[in-house]
Amino acid sequence: MNTCSSFQISHLKHHLPSITNQTHKPFSLSHRFCTSNTKNKTKFKVDNSKNKTQQVSFDEEKYEAERLSLDAKAREAMAVLAGNETNDDDDDPKAWKWVIRKRVWDLMEGLNIAQFPRPVHHRIPNFVGAPIAADKMSRLEVFLKAQCVKVNPDTPQKQVRFLTLNGGKKLLTPQPRLRTGFFSILESDTLNPSTMKEACTSVGVAKYGKPIGLDEKIKVDLIVIGSVAVDPKTGARLGKGEAKTGQGFAELEYGMLRYMGAIDDSTPVVTSIGNLKKITLSVHDEQLVDDIPVEKLLIHDVPVDIICTPTQVIFTNTSIPKPQGIYWDKLSPEKLSQVKVLRELKVKIERETGQKLPSGPSEKLPPTAERRKKR
Repeated sequence: MNTCSSFQISHLKHHLPSITNQTHKPFSLSHRFCTSNTKNKTKFKVDNSKNKTQQVSFDEEKYEAERLSLDAKAREAMAVLAGNETNDDDDDPKAWKWVIRKRVWDLMEGLNIAQFPRPVHHRIPNFVGAPIAADKMSRLEVFLKAQCVKVNPDTPQKQVRFLTLNGGKKLLTPQPRLRTGFFSILESDTLNPSTMKEACTSVGVAKYGKPIGLDEKIKVDLIVIGSVAVDPKTGARLGKGEAKTGQGFAELEYGMLRYMGAIDDSTPVVTSIGNLKKITLSVHDEQLVDDIPVEKLLIHDVPVDIICTPTQVIFTNTSIPKPQGIYWDKLSPEKLSQVKVLRELKVKIERETGQKLPSGPSEKLPPTAERRKKR
């Protein structure tokens, strides 16, 4: 039986920095491709123009090995970052985030409600009951009406990705760490029952997804995002903390979708909260916290409107303003060099405006989290 809780809160916008809207023309990154399978490799035919075709070989084993290698380095770097910021809590305004993250990660491991990949530290944690939370989400009106759903690529949201495709909807998912491109879009009518489940994995997205660019004309009806901790009364959310300057991949993905015009604050989905774009979150009940200080959130932190756990659905009615785009003054040179689509967007904007965009402070970047092999 579903339990629904509704929290009403006062407007909190005066707690956060003012947001300046800027609109820039998108640039072309889209291309078409088709696939043909062999034993362990998939050959992609990429068509970047009407008259030019290039053969690209996709090696599943190499792709997965590279991802795991980046994951291994990520956990090491994030552990160092967490230790440094927690120890220097008098100087670092984000040290409180690491205290909450560590508490949630420790609790999930201690109660044995964490699932593969483990340990869950420095990850969006997979949890016992994740498919149940996904099923609750799939019964929400905002999901049933949605034609295109953007879902994060983490393990606990794998069932959400499957239910999206199985429901005949378009699935928009970021390419891992945006390192090979931007987003990929998958459609159920291009998949069969045997490939649909594989399409919900990182390798499957690379095999069956259609890469898109910032010039793609697309409307996203629902965003599903992973989390380490979330406050059900305010909708304040914490991710895994992979960026020292605060703008992790979830925030960058959100900001770029704003530039695309794919999402905005006034998209009518649920009228009870002022016609805002809905962001849905699937987490375990133990990830619900009550000590995220809203006044300490940064301008690019993404709040959530709906929380789905294995036992309940919570409508936060959040009044925290959503990010309006990419905040270049918060974006480190290292993060910019890591994400090609961001570099191209920056060059395009600077060329069009004739002005150099600012950059944020330097940081040491973690790639992603390490995965332990199943036994």
